[in-house]
Amino acid sequence: MRLYANGGIAVFALLLLAAWWIARRSPDPIHQVAKAIWAGAGSLLAVVVNQPIGSIIARSRPYDTLNNVHILLDKTKDFSFPSDHATVSGAVAMGLLLANRRLGILAVGAALLMAFARVYAGAHYPGDVAAGLLLGAIVSFSFSGLATKVITAVLKKLTATPLRTLIVQTNSSAR
Repeated sequence: MRLYANGGIAVFALLLLAAWWIARRSPDPIHQVAKAIWAGAGSLLAVVVNQPIGSIIARSRPYDTLNNVHILLDKTKDFSFPSDHATVSGAVAMGLLLANRRLGILAVGAALLMAFARVYAGAHYPGDVAAGLLLGAIVSFSFSGLATKVITAVLKKLTATPLRTLIVQTNSSAR
């Protein structure tokens, strides 16, 4: 649990990489790659939204307020509510559900495990991770339409550059 609570975010990075790789091979690669990019970018926006909420609410972590909490992680100085890890996990899970249903379902499972691990490790209360998952999912879903349109427009222009192989699988990259 300690390993996943700290480093489990790498699982989401791998899922995002897989979404991009699969999207390049799809019948509509530009739009699908845009969705995959948003799945990651949406998590960054969700953390930006999350940070001021944490500062306003200023909830102490369980290991700072409760006796006999078995701490599995190094203590941090930031606030407990909402959980940054859960916010990122929720945003990526929602973004991947919109981009690729199968990877999205895997990401939902990974997000729930992340939420559990953060509580188990003594870093958060259950409400902290529930709020983070919900906040991340809401931010990702709410901006997905507009963000995907903007990213798609940028990607269309980039297909005329050497970066094309990052967006669409070409015959030379299929080998």
